[in-house]
Amino acid sequence: MIKPTTRDERFIELAKEHGFDIYDENTAGGHYSLLVWHGNELYVSGLVPRMNGKIQYPGRVGLELNLADAQAAAGISAIRALALIMEAVGSLDKIKSLVRITVHVKSTFDFVDLSEVANGASDVFTHVLGDAGKHTRTTVGVYQLPKNAAVEVDMIVALEP
Repeated sequence: MIKPTTRDERFIELAKEHGFDIYDENTAGGHYSLLVWHGNELYVSGLVPRMNGKIQYPGRVGLELNLADAQAAAGISAIRALALIMEAVGSLDKIKSLVRITVHVKSTFDFVDLSEVANGASDVFTHVLGDAGKHTRTTVGVYQLPKNAAVEVDMIVALEP
C-alpha cells in the first residue's frame, strides 16, 4: 500500500479510520457561522464530536467517560474542523499554520488531565498537517457543553496568501 503523502491524503485516510464521512452534514446548529474569514486567517467556531447527526461520547469526563473516551471525542472534533476547512478552501495544503486551538472539556471537578484530553485534537492536527499543525493551545474544564458533548474545539488558522 502506498503511504499517503499530502495533507489531504493523510486526512482522508485518518477520517476513514475513524469512520468519519468528510462529506457529511457539517452545519451550524444556530444563528452563527462555522467559519469566518479575516484577511488570511480563518476562525473556526467550536465544534463538538458529532458524526452522522449524533454526538459521540456524550457525558462528563471523570464520571461517564474516561481519558481515552475524551481523547477520541477531541480527535473527532479535530477531524470535523479539518473537514470544514478543506471544504472551504479546497485543500489542507493551503494552511500555513494552525495558530491556536481552544479545547473545552466537560469534566468532574477533580478531573485534572485536561491537557491530555486536548492531546486527542493536537495529535490529529500534527499528524495531518505536520509542522503547520503545531499550535498554541488553551484547555479549559467546564460545567456544560452543547448537546451533552464531552469536548468542544475551536481554532484560528493562518492560510497561505
